[in-house]
Amino acid sequence: MAEGAAEAPACFSEDDFYCPVCQEVFKTPVRTANCQHVFCRKCFLTAIRESGTHCPLCRGSVTKKERTYPKRALDVENSMKKASGGCRCCEKQVRFSWMRQHYKTCKKYQDEYGVSSIMPNLQISQDATGNSRSDGIADTGEMANNQIRQGETSGHPTFKCPLCQEANFTRQRLLDHCNNRHLYQIVPVICPICVSLPWADTNQVTRNLVSHLNLRHRFDYGEFVNLQLDEEAQYQNAVQESCHVNF
Repeated sequence: MAEGAAEAPACFSEDDFYCPVCQEVFKTPVRTANCQHVFCRKCFLTAIRESGTHCPLCRGSVTKKERTYPKRALDVENSMKKASGGCRCCEKQVRFSWMRQHYKTCKKYQDEYGVSSIMPNLQISQDATGNSRSDGIADTGEMANNQIRQGETSGHPTFKCPLCQEANFTRQRLLDHCNNRHLYQIVPVICPICVSLPWADTNQVTRNLVSHLNLRHRFDYGEFVNLQLDEEAQYQNAVQESCHVNF
């Protein structure tokens, strides 16, 4: 941590402010009663739909009440307002409570994790034929959706590499393929794995796909959440279950 930056309280380290599910700085942190693990509220409620009575991190027990109404980790929230840490991309010191807001304007973060393709400051390069890559980006999104639908019929999602169009990759094989074949190829594309997620923004462009894959897709989201349900469906399920909670 840079000299002069606000220090986190002694009981917290910088890593304690990152959600183990989404790997981002907490948004509305909540804590499990039994094992005391902390998650973003949305990440916890989404993951609990798949893990049932278990903590998404350690498989510890979770009560029926907190599966719908998890207890907010107010000590973590308060510490995030006081403690600063370095942006994982530009290393600027930012209060953890403002880190997500900082990401929206941090160009280095956007280069790594992707930005909306409708943003006016996105510079669309040309491909080897001299054509604008904006059309290629739209085509990539549609091809990614088609490839995912084909993979779903076999029970295992597969993906097409948007950089060379080679197809039928699992998540891990796509990761390995891009590291081996496209490590230094930096062009704006739509990540096919992101498109497959129920909460995906299908217009989101990734400027550096290989870096994005290494940072965001080193594990299967299906281990944490039910990918067959979109966010609204999972929310409705949580509301229905809340009617049966024993207080």
